[in-house]
Parts: sequence; structure tokens; C-alpha cells
Amino acid sequence: MSDPFDLPDLAVRTQGGAVVAANDEFFAGKEALVLPGPARARDDFGARGKEYDGWETRRRREPGHDEAVVRLGMPGVVRAVVVDTAFFLGNYPPRASLEGAAVEGHPPASALAGADWVPLLPLSDLAGGTANRFAVEPGPRVTHVRLSIHPDGGVARLRVHGEVVPDPRLLDAGPCDLAALENGGRVTGVSNAFYGSPHQLIGRGEARSMGEGWENARRRDDGNDWVDVALACEGTVTLAELDTSWFLGNAPGAASLTGRTADGAEVELLPRTPMQPDTRHRFVLPGDAAVTSVRMDVFPDGGMARLRLWGRPTGAGRAALQQRWEATARR
Repeated sequence: MSDPFDLPDLAVRTQGGAVVAANDEFFAGKEALVLPGPARARDDFGARGKEYDGWETRRRREPGHDEAVVRLGMPGVVRAVVVDTAFFLGNYPPRASLEGAAVEGHPPASALAGADWVPLLPLSDLAGGTANRFAVEPGPRVTHVRLSIHPDGGVARLRVHGEVVPDPRLLDAGPCDLAALENGGRVTGVSNAFYGSPHQLIGRGEARSMGEGWENARRRDDGNDWVDVALACEGTVTLAELDTSWFLGNAPGAASLTGRTADGAEVELLPRTPMQPDTRHRFVLPGDAAVTSVRMDVFPDGGMARLRLWGRPTGAGRAALQQRWEATARR
């Protein structure tokens, strides 16, 4: 996927993102910044004024600016940012900037003030009631971002699109999901994503509704739908999970898995196999071929909540992970 805005949101709450600090949240709490889905209009008034689905600070009466710090659910290289001021019209910040820092482990918010912050998005103009989109030049791998609004105001959502760069040591402990977003798996192609993003297919945790999976439009020809997933690294897949949970009248009739090796050869991992609605299907695979990507075909169409591909990195795959980790570390 060449459009950086098509890359996964590294900060979204459903992938483990959280707003860990803000200097002011007088009118609306900071946590809304990373909620999934678009902001919603609110007509209610509370003790502190009109309520908004977003983060809003008080009117600043002294020099300076307001800021919020977000822990990324998936550390990585930021490629695009959306500062969404939906429904903030007379109270949006006229400008904003974004910085990133790499602080490993699980640091408290108090430890982040002194982090080595690097610029990601320079001070840029914003419009009110708008999803303000900015492409970002690739920089170092970051674990946290800091949004600064100048001088004050409200932001509904912050989207931080990028390439996941996991800590390779996390894949050494045992079998891991080589397709998972948080481990560095990524969707590289899809036939149709009318109802649900294919990124959700390899997202964190279990889907809580049909809306948290991948669903294509109803097919009216003789073909079938598919999605291509690049694995976190080259590996051998020994267990596949194809989960149709929540898909009742719109699950695929069947599905198959085809791996691709480093030299481009195709390997059958799972032959075309009947699928049941609302079912977590688990299949033990031979694991006798090292693959770098997997294509899931669904026949003829239909929705899938999650795809899990459990296995182990090969020696070459683990070395490539280490190389990417080192290449994106700030010098």
C-alpha cells in the first residue's frame, strides 16, 4: 500500500494506544483522542459548557501552548498524521505540531518529559471541522508521540499512520503470530474492503462486533475475494486461525491459504476448506516451508473477523528483523 494514510494507525486505542498525559483537559478529556471511529456530534451542555467528543483545553490567557502525550500501541516509523478537528469550529487550534520519542519498556508519564523528542510534523496550520492530513517524512522508530496545539483549543481525534517496527526480542520467546500487526505483519493487497478495513483482520485481540473485522461487498461475478498479508518476517507457519465470529449470514462459504517463499514460489498451506458462520476455525499446518507472505482467499466473498498465523521466524527472518530494528533506531 503506497498511500501512507492507508497504513495502520499506530496510536488507536483498539491496538493498545493510550493518551498518558496532557497539561490541560478542562472542557474534554484527553482519552478521546485515540478512540476508534469518527467523532460524534454532542448537543449536551455540562457544568463546564458544551460537551465535545474529543480533547479540549481552556482558553489560554498566558503565553505558551497545550500538549498531550500518546503512547503508541504499536511502536514504529510514522508516515502520516491526521489531526481531526471534527465539530470544533469556533474553538479549534489554529496550528499544531507533533514530536516523537523512543522510550522502551513501560515508563510512567513523569518519565517522558525529559525524553529525547524529535520533530515529526512541524508547526502546521489547521482548519476547523476538518480531518487535517499531513504526510510525514520517515524518521526514527518511536514509541510515543507528543501533540502540541498552539495556543489552545479542541482536537477530536489524532491518527498516527505508520509502519510497525516491533522489538525483535518479543518474537524469540516461542511461537508467535507472524501475521499480527503488532508483530510487524501488514496487509499489502486486498480485493475489496467495502465494509471493513483489512488491517482489522490482523489486529489486536478478539473482534467485539462484525464492524471490527474485514468484510467485502457482495460479489456478483464468478471470482472470489482475497487479502495478501506480508508476515513480520520469513517464518514457518504451523497453526492457522480463521475466525468468522459475528459473521452469521455473511461468512465465506470456504477459504484457503497460500504462502509465498522468498524466491516467489507459491506453497499451499491450507487447501480450499468449508467455513462455518460465527466460528473460530483452527488448523494445524505442516510447517515444512518457510514463507514471507500469505494470501487468504475467501469463496466467493464474505467477512472474516481475524486471521492468525502462528509459527516461528527462520534464522534469516530473525536477522532481517534485527536489521530493521537497528536501522530505524535513532543514532
